[in-house]
Amino acid sequence: MIRLPFTRLLPVVCGRWAHSRGQAEAGFVSLYVVVVTVGLLAMAGLVIDGGNALAAREQATDVAQQAARAGADALSPESLRGSPTGLTASPVAAQAAANRVLETAGVSGTISVDGANVSVTVVVHKDTTILSAFGVGPIEGKATAAATALHGTTGGA
Repeated sequence: MIRLPFTRLLPVVCGRWAHSRGQAEAGFVSLYVVVVTVGLLAMAGLVIDGGNALAAREQATDVAQQAARAGADALSPESLRGSPTGLTASPVAAQAAANRVLETAGVSGTISVDGANVSVTVVVHKDTTILSAFGVGPIEGKATAAATALHGTTGGA
């Protein structure tokens, strides 16, 4: 059997290359775990705090609708004595009724009364749970709803 002169050097060279390659990759797994963990935390933050943002907007919509209806239900006594088509909301009573709904819900908002129309804008603030670690501040949900004082139904079956 003929042996070539470099066959004895091959295991030595390959061994050194494998050893130096192993040292070059030392700590790579730790870096990979850190990057993946940060990415997973960011994704969890988007899911959880994104859900909180949707819940804040839904709560704002719900409270705005309730407050607008409560304000529209606060009818002026004078309009009750007239024709059913002339219903108007009492501005003072409508403001008070809508404010009671806002206070009960623990949110802030603005109320405007224009004849039989009551419009309420509500802002709900929620703190972020996970994204605050990434510098994202409180989440705000905002909604506007309007209600009109009506007599009976205006159409339909």
